[in-house]
Amino acid sequence: MLTDCSPKYNSLCTYWSQRTDMVNYYYLLKLFLIMSLLVIQAFVTEKFYVHLVPESFCSVPPAFLYQEYRDTSKQQEIEQRRQRDNLSPGLMAETEVPESGVMSPPVLQLQLRNSSRSLSLWQNLEAVQASGLLTQLPQREIIMQEAMFELVTSEASYYKSLEILETHFLRNPVLINTLSHSDTHFLFSNIEEVMKASERFLMDLEHRIEKSILISDVCDIVYCHAVEHFSVFIKYVINQVYQEQNYRRILEGNQAFREAMATLENHPRVRGLSFTSFLILPFQRITRLKLLVQNILKKAEENSDREANAIKAHQQLERIVKECNEGVRKMSRTEELISIEKTLEFKSKSVPIISHSRWLLKKGEVQLMAGPKSTRTMRSRRLYQPLYLFLFNNLLLVTKRSSSGDKFQVLDSCTRAMLRTEDLKDQGQMLANVFNLKLLENQEERQVSYMLKTSSMSDKLRWMCALTPNRRTRFMSTSAHQTDSPQVQCIQSYSSQESDELSIEMADVLNLLERTDDDWMMGERLHDGERGWFPSRVVEEIQSKEVRAQNLREAFRIQQVQEGGGVPQTGTRSGLRAGRRTPKSSSVSNHWTDPMGQCSEIKQ
Repeated sequence: MLTDCSPKYNSLCTYWSQRTDMVNYYYLLKLFLIMSLLVIQAFVTEKFYVHLVPESFCSVPPAFLYQEYRDTSKQQEIEQRRQRDNLSPGLMAETEVPESGVMSPPVLQLQLRNSSRSLSLWQNLEAVQASGLLTQLPQREIIMQEAMFELVTSEASYYKSLEILETHFLRNPVLINTLSHSDTHFLFSNIEEVMKASERFLMDLEHRIEKSILISDVCDIVYCHAVEHFSVFIKYVINQVYQEQNYRRILEGNQAFREAMATLENHPRVRGLSFTSFLILPFQRITRLKLLVQNILKKAEENSDREANAIKAHQQLERIVKECNEGVRKMSRTEELISIEKTLEFKSKSVPIISHSRWLLKKGEVQLMAGPKSTRTMRSRRLYQPLYLFLFNNLLLVTKRSSSGDKFQVLDSCTRAMLRTEDLKDQGQMLANVFNLKLLENQEERQVSYMLKTSSMSDKLRWMCALTPNRRTRFMSTSAHQTDSPQVQCIQSYSSQESDELSIEMADVLNLLERTDDDWMMGERLHDGERGWFPSRVVEEIQSKEVRAQNLREAFRIQQVQEGGGVPQTGTRSGLRAGRRTPKSSSVSNHWTDPMGQCSEIKQ
């Protein structure tokens, strides 16, 4: 029995034996310590997280996973925005409703998937209700408490999901025995370092709540950990490119791994979630954490300590997210350029494709219309010749497929700055979805023009916007600082299928820049300015002018924080800060903006 104790507890037992002459007490103490160790071991085996705060503070159910939190909170944001959208202007002025956390009145609670408990709010905690704070605090402070409390509880659910990734998958002997050491490293990368960073972060957050049920701040803690510990996210996210590739490779070629994984994914503990949903948690968390800090910043009183801390935390998280994005993009872009270069065949002058400053924007097949515009020519099948375009951020290649279909013969090239497009409208059915592409100076240093036909109207607009990024769009960009513009919110997550598309998540709000009659839209996401195309079926339009104006004010505030690098100066109640140009009202309408609005380069 003595060997069951760790050296630490053995020394402790020896110490107590020397301090007493009662041998029976010694053995009783020894038995007590052994039993304690067994209990602790049982808890560690099951990886129950011991919270430092009272039970009344624990809002996250034992089986509440981060994937469930994200789904629930995003759906809640959508529903709250819908309710705000349906309120009359007068009621909107009287009722303040934040983007997440709380509505007043009434309190909105959504049932969690596969859980009998609901997503608790700060104001619903027993300790808070018993304290009488809800009758003493102004509504604005209650809203702020909810925003900070959500950051804490979401971190707790994130940590629970990481624990499942570690204990259920990484520490499973059957699964690990099917993998080589290198495959294990490729799949799990530095996830243990990420877990340690989350554990330290969560403990500090809970210590803060333990001090007082009235939360003083959380963004100062976020900033400290972002500076000192969150760099582990960058390494993990960058490795995800190889992580996904190796997972598919192992899944296809390793039957033992495939069978073990199927068994683990069917276990009730993972609630029907896939292994990959756990692998992508760190990147989802760091981006979500930035949004949660943004939410606090929007609600913080101007020139307050909370605002200053939120600004510092947001800037540090923005830096980390950018490094994550740039690392992933750099690796995937280089691999894509290498793959493309292998398929190209140059007839005359060769153009070097691989470059650190080059990436693919769009590729695809179009039809070249050739010959005079006569009735006989129009009816000829020879009028249409297939071309395949490769558009990079600084170069266009005009190619055609080889007879084998796996190679592309380069016919022409031109720098992107020397491209111009012209829309051909009202030209009849034969010229539907047709536009002119001019190469002001091609590879032979002469001007050429191509009349190109696409398969749809949206494809035509997407090519025109990608080829000439400074062309006019129907609506204006957020950067124009207009007082109103068409907006949509995402109601169904969408993953980009092509380079010029934008991956969007549920509850994302986007400024609408362009729309087509065949149900495609181009938008600019408010919280980070990323642009791209997406199907209109995954979004719904925000009808209320007041809601759109509030979204823009909040976006301008975040934008100034990112650009200015300091605490925003006190501005007008409209939310436009000092130093920003207020657009003339004569150039703005509710649904259509100045046609001179430009579409800048689409970000990947």
